[in-house]
Amino acid sequence: MERQAAPANELMRTLSLEIARVTEAAAVAAALFRGRGDERKADIAAASAMRREVHELPVSGLVVIGEGEQDEVPVLYIGEEIGRGGSEVDIAVDPLEGATLCAKSLPGALAVLAVAQRGGLLKTPDMYMEKIAIGPGFEAGLVSLNYPVSENLHRLAEAKGVQIHEITACVLDRPRHAKLIGEIRAAGAAVNLIGDGDIAGVIQTCEPEETGIDIYLGTGGAPEGVLAAAALRCTGGQIEGRLSPLNDEHVRRAALLGITDLSRKYSTADMASGDIIFAATGITEGSLLSGVKFYEGQIETHTVIMRSATRTVRWVYAEHMDLQKFDLIGENQISASK
Repeated sequence: MERQAAPANELMRTLSLEIARVTEAAAVAAALFRGRGDERKADIAAASAMRREVHELPVSGLVVIGEGEQDEVPVLYIGEEIGRGGSEVDIAVDPLEGATLCAKSLPGALAVLAVAQRGGLLKTPDMYMEKIAIGPGFEAGLVSLNYPVSENLHRLAEAKGVQIHEITACVLDRPRHAKLIGEIRAAGAAVNLIGDGDIAGVIQTCEPEETGIDIYLGTGGAPEGVLAAAALRCTGGQIEGRLSPLNDEHVRRAALLGITDLSRKYSTADMASGDIIFAATGITEGSLLSGVKFYEGQIETHTVIMRSATRTVRWVYAEHMDLQKFDLIGENQISASK
């Protein structure tokens, strides 16, 4: 019997909690490899666990942001059809955002998933994107890639009613950002450098009182930019992105997706539109989410779930007693707290 698709609004409402199980499974799988120095094993474990769970969702899903092209990765590849059937949705995944952070057991690694009604997520090639992002509560276009760094910082400080020395910018710690970092400090603002995980870096702008991050600046992955935009659509934050190709291959890949104007600036809504659900589960400890905790006979996870249509943000602390659902077998068997 053909599965009947649920009305879009009803589907998205019910999915809000179901996708938490997906990111929880990926986070637990990756957390087994924290501090073991093997990014590849951690990523494979997270991706396999996420795919297993996302296949149980009552949707006809299409992976638009995934682990790579079909000929590059075996699971969660771009274009993969996934789910048990039902309403058509776009799915964006990053089973292990911050693989290096996980491998080194450093703060900020996440398992991330976004779901949108079909056509709601920008399809972008795996290349760099220049980004600027702030949290909710500001007029649209307050900051922009069109403005100099110092002007963006001054505009934000004025809107917040603070001095510029009270502003902190989150930036990926990369040699390519040396000039950017110098400009931020010259303007009088502080810089919070992160080693990896720019989705988490962008999301931190939504809770500046908790994270100390007021603005995100810099160049990171374009797929991560789309996932970050999905989160900001749910909170009222804003992000602007512009693709930054490094070579002819990047230009070719963009053209295959119908992107020919590489100077175009993408707004939050350009990257993530319609009804969006975003979920992230902490893998390692972070300022926004706690990491997975293993105990004898129990696993604890911390997840944030957001929905754009209702501007609902749920924080879910979960205690998992049924460890079999995580398929913890062989070398991954957990028998004691870590």
